[in-house]
Amino acid sequence: MAIFSVYVVNKAGGLIYQLDSYAPRAEAEKTFSYPLDLLLKLHDERVLVAFGQRDGIRVGHAVLAINGVDVNGKYTADGKEVLEYLGNPANYPVSIRFGRPRLTSNEKLMLASMFHSLFAIGSQLSPEQGSSGIEMLETDTFKLHCFQTLTGRCELFDQNLKLALEVAEKAGTFGPGS
Repeated sequence: MAIFSVYVVNKAGGLIYQLDSYAPRAEAEKTFSYPLDLLLKLHDERVLVAFGQRDGIRVGHAVLAINGVDVNGKYTADGKEVLEYLGNPANYPVSIRFGRPRLTSNEKLMLASMFHSLFAIGSQLSPEQGSSGIEMLETDTFKLHCFQTLTGRCELFDQNLKLALEVAEKAGTFGPGS
């Protein structure tokens, strides 16, 4: 199994280091005729599917490419606004590639500091005296392992504890004051 992300957070909750090692994203590409039978909306500077699921395209998926041209935020690589382009019947038929959007740098910072807060609350509310806080959080799709070092915390989103431990060992210490 694979390690999806490594987050190194200092004692104050600041993100020191972050590494993504994604497997290829599940993407769906489909050719559409006018009018588009999906409702697309702009959310957080991304064009997302707001309504209408079909053929592997899900609500929350982002528009990744139009006619083979990558989409960055709400614009294509050649500078066209996505919603304006898709609103013009002259541009059809059109091939659109959808997939899960990647986290922005700001979202990664928020994720790391949010987990730090949950970790601190978990440590304080634990019925066990001297609890070290959250060690593992498990869901249907991933496991989050939290390793503490003398200088900070290392959070690993993975599917296999053995690989996570190997990565944590290779990471070593991150220096005093981290």
